[in-house]
Amino acid sequence: MSLAHLTVLEVAPPALFDLAAEAGFQSVGIRILPAAPGAVSYPPSVATVPVWRRRMADAGVGIHDVEFIPLTPGVRIGEFAAVVALAAELGASRINVSGDDADTYRLVDRFGELCDLAAGAGLGVDLEFMRFRVIGTLQQALSIVERAGRANGRLLIDVLHLFRCGGTAAMLREVPAGALGSVQLCDAPRQDPTDAGLVAEAREGRLFPGEGELPLKAFMDALPRDIPVGVEVPTGSTHPALAAAERAARACNAARKLLASWQSSR
Repeated sequence: MSLAHLTVLEVAPPALFDLAAEAGFQSVGIRILPAAPGAVSYPPSVATVPVWRRRMADAGVGIHDVEFIPLTPGVRIGEFAAVVALAAELGASRINVSGDDADTYRLVDRFGELCDLAAGAGLGVDLEFMRFRVIGTLQQALSIVERAGRANGRLLIDVLHLFRCGGTAAMLREVPAGALGSVQLCDAPRQDPTDAGLVAEAREGRLFPGEGELPLKAFMDALPRDIPVGVEVPTGSTHPALAAAERAARACNAARKLLASWQSSR
């Protein structure tokens, strides 16, 4: 189980590794590139990689995924070669991306190009859909992944985004297992925050698994038993008093309680 960096984004590596281990996680995600211009990120360098690797080994955690590359109309995939190589040196498994280009032919090409670059470093690429981005639904994202046709190109299922775009457990069961890269857990009220509130909810207004009304067990039961699980619960507006360590510990404990009843249907 992996601690998504957004849950404790104020904590920089290598302190992130110790915090995750103390909370009970086996791995972490790292925001090595900003999700939007000027946003928080912690890019690795040739100098920091060996330091981070030592701290990970000492803490007993690994890196599941690194993020975030928005696939915009002007994105130049070749410019990410160095950061992909550094992510591979850190032992990461996947790179998370979003689809932000209305030209689907170009988006498919760019996604495929990034998959090829990542494959050369032994990494996969997970496409995340969000209602407030161009690729906003499960069906749209699956279409991009299938049209690109790369073995290392898959989907990232964030259960909040899935629910907010109208996704259901039945839809998840129809997705080929080979197209599923990983899943991120959190919870939220059933009531839609409307388009005006979607971004704020996603970035600071989530709940710990079991606190809200999302059909989490149904979603998980529709997924393969071996899918990697991350926990992404930024709670700046829902639990503003929680320090990072307590936030991580509560996220881990709540996710474990949910997963204890996980009965995959495939």
